[in-house]
This record gives sequence, C-alpha cells and structure tokens, in this order.
Amino acid sequence: MPETTRTLDDLLRDFLDHCQALNYSPRTLRSYARELRSFFLWLENRFDIRTADRLGREHLEAWLRHFATHRTPRGLPMRTKTVRLRVAVLRSFMKHLAQQGDVRKDLPDALVSPKDEQMLPASVLTHAQVRKLLGRVNTGTPLGYRDRAILELLYTSGIRAAELLALNVEDVDLTYTTARVMGKGRKQRMVPIGKTALRYLETYLVAVRPFMTRDDPKDTALFLSYQGGRLTYTGLNRMIHVYADPLGFDVSVSPHTFRRTCTTELIRGGANMYHVKELLGHESLEMLKPYTKLTIQDLKKTHEKCHPRERQDPA
Repeated sequence: MPETTRTLDDLLRDFLDHCQALNYSPRTLRSYARELRSFFLWLENRFDIRTADRLGREHLEAWLRHFATHRTPRGLPMRTKTVRLRVAVLRSFMKHLAQQGDVRKDLPDALVSPKDEQMLPASVLTHAQVRKLLGRVNTGTPLGYRDRAILELLYTSGIRAAELLALNVEDVDLTYTTARVMGKGRKQRMVPIGKTALRYLETYLVAVRPFMTRDDPKDTALFLSYQGGRLTYTGLNRMIHVYADPLGFDVSVSPHTFRRTCTTELIRGGANMYHVKELLGHESLEMLKPYTKLTIQDLKKTHEKCHPRERQDPA
C-alpha cells in the first residue's frame, strides 16, 4: 500500500466527486458526507487517526462495537436499520479507497452489518439497581422527599418524563390509586399507582409540597422545583444523574430508563402485552418489540418452571 499524507477529508472529497459522477442525488451525497465526517470525528477522538494509511481492521471493528453501547438522548439503543445504513455508507467509502490503493484490499470486509440480536436494549436497570439508586435519596429534606416520590412514580407507572412533569395535583387520585396522564397527541389515560409510590406521593402532597409552593393559587403543578415553580425536564434529568452517576452502573440512566425498566419488569413478570401497551400509552403492540427480547437467563427460568422434566424428581 503506498504511503500517503492525504487526510480522510481529502479522500472524502474525491469519493463524493466519484459518487456525483455516478449521478447520486444531492440528498444522498449530503447523507454520505454527514455520516462519514461523523466517523472521522469518532476515529480522531478515539485513535487520533486522520489519514487512511493508519487505518486497520481493529479500528473498524471497534467502530462497529461502539454501536452496542451507544444510546440516543432518550436512552434508547440505536435502531438496527440506522446502524446498517451507516455501515453501508462506510463500506462504500472503504471499497472506493481500496480500489484507489489508499487502504488494504481486504479492509472493507471488516464492515459486517449487525444482526438484530446484537442490538439488544441495554438502557434498563435491574430491580436491585433501582433499589440501590432509591436508597441514595435523602428523604429527610423536602427536596429529597420530592425526589423519592418522583422516582417511585416513574418506576411504578412507566410514564414518560413529559407526562410526569405535566401532572397537576388534581390529576392524582389517592383514593382510587390512579393518575390521569396526558400522553402524546393530547390523549388522556389512567395509570395505576403502586403501593410504595402511593405512600410517598401522599406524604409529599400533605406534608412536603405545601412548604415548596410560592403560595400561588394558579400553580397547580404536582412536582415543584426548589424555586416553587413547575419542575422542568432539565431539573428532572439533573436530579436523576446526581443519584445515579456515583453508582457507576453499566448503563446510562435517564428519566426514560425508568419507563423501560418498568416495562421490562412487567413483561418478565408475565404481564398481558395488551395491558402493558395501555399502561404505556402506545398505539400498537409493535412498539413493545424492543422490550420482548429474552435473555438466556429468562429462557432458563421459563424452562425450569414449565418443562415437565424439570418439575419432577429425577428417576
């Protein structure tokens, strides 16, 4: 392979000219440029590589692996379709470089599109991790007690962060242990409140919130900031990170993590899928597919519980 000092950006310009000569659409060219520059930035930050002559299989394989842990701002894994598109773009670029002699001929072969099972959702906490996080909350202060009530409600109901922040005092019915939630598309639904969350909510409403309000009769927000106004998403997200980050969990914890964790626990516990759909406010059962991927531990537990040979003493 010949020595070269041309940067990857230089080679990208040649590649885009090549694609333009093949009558690729302007939209496709912009997409290629955006995706490849994103890869160049990752490569530079991770390995300090700016030229093709230093590029090896190990770098491309590391790039593929990082998608398994990459999370969207909502804490969700990147869609397999998106990953495959990015792999296809980089493979086209690498094939062009290989044909020009800028990289080894076999380098494009390192770019293998991931299968669905390689992209299992990972932004989920175990029940033990949730308990550990909740245990960090100091309920001896008004803000601490508010935080515990918030986290308990997120975990028990699986409601979205925006839905929680939009709740007003009158939306919570302590007698019937439900909350009226305004979901996407301005669609209302009722969600149950678990016993533990209900206990914290009741005490928060009676003994904590009155000391946090600014005595504004128009301020009906259920959860208030330390300034007395409605809690914002920024405040909620910051609060969760204060409790979660020191624990060093192997997943990034966000408000949405509690929704995913609640859903996972319900499905693993044998909940009816239609009921879970209604609880979450989804339009269809299709939205639950990311939550239904079983781990080998789940399969072992089901096998031991349900297979007749496992439920009897060996002969």
